[in-house]
Amino acid sequence: MSLISGTIRDELVRAYTAPDRHYHNLAHIETMLGLARAHGDALSDSEAVAAAIWFHDAVYDTRRHDNEAKSAELAAERLAAVRSPDRLSRITTMIRATAGHALPRFGDEAARHDCALFLDFDLAILGSPPDEFAAYEAAVRREYAWVPEPLWIEGRRKVVESFLARPAIYASLQFQASHEAAARRNLAQSLAALTHGT
Repeated sequence: MSLISGTIRDELVRAYTAPDRHYHNLAHIETMLGLARAHGDALSDSEAVAAAIWFHDAVYDTRRHDNEAKSAELAAERLAAVRSPDRLSRITTMIRATAGHALPRFGDEAARHDCALFLDFDLAILGSPPDEFAAYEAAVRREYAWVPEPLWIEGRRKVVESFLARPAIYASLQFQASHEAAARRNLAQSLAALTHGT
């Protein structure tokens, strides 16, 4: 049974269909939910992962730096009826982990594996076909339309370089096998364009 009631879902759909959402929108959520279904056999708590997916970008203001923390707080408020504090903590920890896409520590290996896949679902676009990756980058740029181009290039370069510097972009073995090589190609091309203006 889903942890997301109809009322909560309606509230989140309104947030994700706001006119300033160009990438971090309902389509992104639906894509992640599709990936969760496709990897359902590998998830120990698919309902918790689905709840984290629904809430992880619920608060999204490109002028702020606490969106993930605020999204986790919203999840804790809306999901207060979840009977298990550990389960609710698992959901909010996954949401907060999207701030840097670094796998947090879990005492439970199953929760750690679920979080790894959840983070990889969120980053799956990096390993998508080049045209989809280009559309993603353009959509994110529209979300930051208020940022002057030189500052955008500087900030985006730092993000891209940080991903390329990682030993592995993806946290799970599944996505390292299926998406890592394509993500590195896409990001290397993106970095070259940012550096040389092509």
